[in-house]
Amino acid sequence: MGKVIAIEHLSLDGVMQAPGHPDEDPRDGFLHGGWAARRQDPVMQEAMGARMSSAWSLLVGRTTYERFADYWPKQAPNPFTEALDSVQKYVASTTLTEPLPWRNSTLLKGDAADAVAGLKEKVAENLVVFGSGVLVRSLMPRDLVDEFVLLIHPLVLGAGRRLFPDVGSHLSAFHLVDSTTTGTGVIIATYRPTAHHGERHTHSADA
Repeated sequence: MGKVIAIEHLSLDGVMQAPGHPDEDPRDGFLHGGWAARRQDPVMQEAMGARMSSAWSLLVGRTTYERFADYWPKQAPNPFTEALDSVQKYVASTTLTEPLPWRNSTLLKGDAADAVAGLKEKVAENLVVFGSGVLVRSLMPRDLVDEFVLLIHPLVLGAGRRLFPDVGSHLSAFHLVDSTTTGTGVIIATYRPTAHHGERHTHSADA
């Protein structure tokens, strides 16, 4: 059975929106895009690479998929680009249609949580998620995320889309599997759920 592993950059106040570059995700008037870029560190690459070094597939929502598909194939050859380009990609969306533009991409249709639950039963590899906040939040009430790798940056943004929202959250408990601190002050903490309190919710997961 496949495991869903969500790898997320977070601020101290839980914001995950647009960590990579200034115009990455301006939804809701977000003005702080690129907030994670200045604290990049080789330890981060090692943490992400560890989830991508064995059998794995990429699982994303529409917004993240479209940004990745527009960006990564255009980059100069490097191990991260090559890994993303060649890996099997599963895209949860109710608005995209096939064929998808990036090679090795498969559309997951209908309710995202139902589709991912079915996918986990079919595959043996890890399903690694980057970003895709709407998708991840749609999976949490069904306890479909098996591991969170949180890269927690030492800053408060004060606004932006968060991984754990105030509205609609359900009681969740986690245990710490591993943690390390980068030279730039980012805490990389790996958590796994310890209890299952979820109930079925329906979301489109187009992000």
